[in-house]
Amino acid sequence: PPAHSHSDWIGPPDKHSNLRPVIFHVPAEESPLERRLREARQEAQACNQRFWAQHNCAFRQEKEEFIYSRLKAKGLEMRDETGQKATLNAEEMADFYKDFLSKNFRKHMQYNRDWYKQNFTITFLMGQVALARALRWLRWKKKNVE
Repeated sequence: PPAHSHSDWIGPPDKHSNLRPVIFHVPAEESPLERRLREARQEAQACNQRFWAQHNCAFRQEKEEFIYSRLKAKGLEMRDETGQKATLNAEEMADFYKDFLSKNFRKHMQYNRDWYKQNFTITFLMGQVALARALRWLRWKKKNVE
């Protein structure tokens, strides 16, 4: 982002995680508390990026393997006679989705716990930053009134 920007910048979705990356604005006179908040947000974004990139990669790979094994069991090829990629019906794919979610249940639960912890920390820091800014504004107003 340009130096004169005062906003966070949000990019296009990442091809692996499907998350939109954020470039956080760094104010010229960022307080230590504001820096902690920004760094907590950046760390949360990095954790989310890593988790969803790995999760989506595993999902795609396991899905392809599942489709291949089911088609092979039916005596079919990955591509039909017209060259189109062969597919399975919704019921067969529902079996895959159910199995995948069951197999990754603990991983998702751990991710959710971590996500809630990070968001609680970020929310707490946001409250502290808002309070510090309000007090700074009130002191400024009081100083300028006198």
